[in-house]
Amino acid sequence: MTEYTGRARRAVIAVIGAGDCDEATYRQADAVGRLLAQAGAIVVTGGLGGVMEGASKGAKEAGGLVIGVLPGRLADDANRWVDVPIVTGLGEARNAVIANTADAFIVVAGGWGTLSEIAFAMPLGKPVVSLGAWSEIEGVRVAATAEDAVSVALGA
Repeated sequence: MTEYTGRARRAVIAVIGAGDCDEATYRQADAVGRLLAQAGAIVVTGGLGGVMEGASKGAKEAGGLVIGVLPGRLADDANRWVDVPIVTGLGEARNAVIANTADAFIVVAGGWGTLSEIAFAMPLGKPVVSLGAWSEIEGVRVAATAEDAVSVALGA
C-alpha cells in the first residue's frame, strides 16, 4: 500500500442542529461556521435550513468549504451556501454518513434528528461539543460560546 505524502488533511467538523430555528440560534450557528472556516476546517452539515444554513453561511462568507449531506434526491434542496451537495436519498439515515465523515461535532440546537446524529457519532469515538442542546448526555462536552465550541472541536 502506498503511503499518502500530500499535505495534511484538513479537519472536517459537523455543525448539527434544528432545521428551523430562531434568529439568535441562527446567528450562533453562523458564528460557529465562520470560526471553523477561519481556522481552516471544512464544515459539513445536513445541507438544509436553520442551524445547517446558518453554519453554512458563516463558513462560506469566511472563505471556507461547505459540504451538505442531503436527505433527499435533489442537489437543489441544499441551502445556497453549500459548495458540495451530497445527495443521498437516505432521509434521516444520512445522519450516519455525516457521523462517519466528520472528525468532531458541534451541536447548536435541535431535536430528535440531532440526537440521532449524536447517537451515531458517540460509538465511533467522535467528539461531540454542545452549545446547549443535548448537553446532559454522558460524554458530550459542553461549551459556553461559539469560540469555546470550535476550540474544543478542533483540539479534540
